Amino acid sequence: MNVRIIAGRFGSRSIKAPRGHATHPMSDRIKGALFNSIGSAVENAEVLDAFSGSGALGFEALSRGAKNVVFVDRDRLAIQTITDNIDTLGCKGETKATQSGVATWADSTDLRFDVIFADPPYGDPQFSTVNHLFGLLKPNGLMVLSYPGRCEAPTGTNGVVVVDNRSYGIAALAFYRKEDA
Repeated sequence: MNVRIIAGRFGSRSIKAPRGHATHPMSDRIKGALFNSIGSAVENAEVLDAFSGSGALGFEALSRGAKNVVFVDRDRLAIQTITDNIDTLGCKGETKATQSGVATWADSTDLRFDVIFADPPYGDPQFSTVNHLFGLLKPNGLMVLSYPGRCEAPTGTNGVVVVDNRSYGIAALAFYRKEDA
């Protein structure tokens, strides 16, 4: 299965997505709406693509001007696919792919991010882990959570507030902003 990068320096290029049902690549329609709504927030940003699957959100951010992207996924096949995509796009110096559970990784890192994309498995949205990711945001940082529309998204905590919520049928996006310290 292939996923298309929509815009930017890698625009119209395809990347691989892992086979099987472990990942659910975001549709071009939703991905386009997401990136249109956050505008220039990814330009020069340090980005985390958590529960990254194919890495489509991180690669889209990199294509649109992100400074660097860290990909974290616990699935070995997903990380291998992301590594292959890094090689295909020639962006090794701007990326890091880590095979780990997101909660475990978040507990062990001292990195902070301008933008975080969290797209956990729809069968297990892992909202407690998502809440933990709020602590990895820099002041004024933005986090976008993709979740099943039938669920209630976390409301934010520790200076992180919901700034927008959009529904796209069975999928929904919640946008969070960390207030300045």
